[in-house]
Amino acid sequence: MTTFPHGTTFPHGTTFSHVTVVGAGVLGAQIAFQVAVHGIPVIAYDVDDQALEAARTRLQTIRAQYLADLGEDQRDAADAGLARITLTTDLATCAADADLVIEAVPEVLALKERIYAELGATAPETTVFATNSSTLLPSQLADATGRPDRFLALHFANHIWRQNTAEVMGSPRTDPAVFDRVLAFATEIGMVPIPVRKEQPGYVLNSLLVPLLGAAAQLVLRGVAEPETVDATWRIGTGAPMGPFQIIDVVGLRTVHAISSASDDEGSRLWAAYLQTNYLDQGKYGVESGEGFYRYS
Repeated sequence: MTTFPHGTTFPHGTTFSHVTVVGAGVLGAQIAFQVAVHGIPVIAYDVDDQALEAARTRLQTIRAQYLADLGEDQRDAADAGLARITLTTDLATCAADADLVIEAVPEVLALKERIYAELGATAPETTVFATNSSTLLPSQLADATGRPDRFLALHFANHIWRQNTAEVMGSPRTDPAVFDRVLAFATEIGMVPIPVRKEQPGYVLNSLLVPLLGAAAQLVLRGVAEPETVDATWRIGTGAPMGPFQIIDVVGLRTVHAISSASDDEGSRLWAAYLQTNYLDQGKYGVESGEGFYRYS
């Protein structure tokens, strides 16, 4: 049994039995895979057939990365996980049987609001909604979900089976029992649950990471140093395995661009324009496309 601070107890493996992931991009596909590998059927939604084909390719890549990190003895589990994932473009019905919906669409408030309005019309009243948003607070989205008491944030880091934190953050209207239930779910799918007790932009992880990435961006924009020099300095000086631009490549330049372009900060908008001109317009999205600040085989 798993017990959390408010006293709610759930038998292991039964917290949520059917999960829907909305958005099968870089992180959404990883979330779907991580949930499915731990024995839970998943429906993963994306916008069209082209996006689903990209998701299929992405899931095969994730499977290979998973086995490289955790060992070939996990092959059967990985294959069984893939078999539990159903891909769909039908948003109207993808959550009809879901106990939990995890939203992982781009960081655009109006888009997320529209998605939640559609999901709320078909999902059962008891379904819990969770956003994987890195920048928006649950209170900004709660009304759009139609179920503010059963809505919160469930935030994963990239390579979630390896960097296995799951930050759980509610709004002031989130039911404490729902908060505890999602903490239990995070444990069941192999994550280390991080309870965030008060709404905080960036949660814990990004509150530490974003200032680093922003400082690195300004060093490049101002012509102080090249990305490779910045990364080498950080790795050598701190012993960290990756520099900030290597991290951006993993996160995905499209995600960083979306966050930066939505910012009110002039420096962030200049960084978004720089990424658009020098990388995105050339199809350089980071690890997902094989090239970003670095090239990948």
